[in-house]
Amino acid sequence: MAENREARAAIRDFLVTRRARITPDQAGLDTYGGNRRVKGLRREEVALLSGISAEYYIRLERGNAAGASPGVIDAIATALHLDADERAHLIRLIDAVGPGRRKRRPTRSHDTVRPGIQVLLDGLDHLPAFVFNRRLDIIATNELGRALYAPIFDDPVQPPNVARFMFLNEPRSREFWPNWEQMASNNVALLRTEAGRDPDDPALIELIGQLSTRSEQFRILWGAYDVKEHRSGIKTLRHPLLGEITLPFEDLHVDAAPDQLLMVYTPPPGSTEHDAIMLLASWNAEVAPSATEA
Repeated sequence: MAENREARAAIRDFLVTRRARITPDQAGLDTYGGNRRVKGLRREEVALLSGISAEYYIRLERGNAAGASPGVIDAIATALHLDADERAHLIRLIDAVGPGRRKRRPTRSHDTVRPGIQVLLDGLDHLPAFVFNRRLDIIATNELGRALYAPIFDDPVQPPNVARFMFLNEPRSREFWPNWEQMASNNVALLRTEAGRDPDDPALIELIGQLSTRSEQFRILWGAYDVKEHRSGIKTLRHPLLGEITLPFEDLHVDAAPDQLLMVYTPPPGSTEHDAIMLLASWNAEVAPSATEA
């Protein structure tokens, strides 16, 4: 019963935060008078936009969502302007209170990679590459990746975790990520998504508890209830040797381990960013033998 209450609360919190960010004007609704006590849309307005009764929407927002049809879910998602990641998250939350809730899959092992994946990483000797689990632990890397993320690997708590470094190692993390606010928001959204996908992962629960206890900024972002899936893009970081550098990256899912993600930085050959990575590789090759000899 406790698990069911938590699943219902997750639906409530998500829907409340989503409708709070949509104004009547954005939803195309006429408003009369200036005294609205509710930030964003009222529940009755979401029901109107979704083409369902107010009573039904209120029950659904309270977590009584078992049996909600795909059409209803889609109508609510459209009314709340949910993007693709948010729609998928809402579906997972509603599925969690359905009949299959009792047949939950066991929590997965996130912390090791197959030997072939490590061979692949080591073969990418001119591209920084990492394997993350969905808690944002770095569970494998190549030497160039370790050199690029040196400040994160300096964290005495292992395995290195991007979110823990970001929120519990300020100001070092703000120095490493010049656009810290955006990176922080993205990382919390990734953790929110994983909490909806695998809410019983004890290591994830421990990490969220630790960050919530020790970081006010994490608590604020966690309360916003934003969600995000891993996607390719660009990241800017400030490396102790290279200075500020903006790099494109590719996110690749590992078929044999669906909870693991291979991230590779891919600066185009001939670009200044590629030259900088080659310089880092050269420095790293010079330092490595010295460290071995010591």
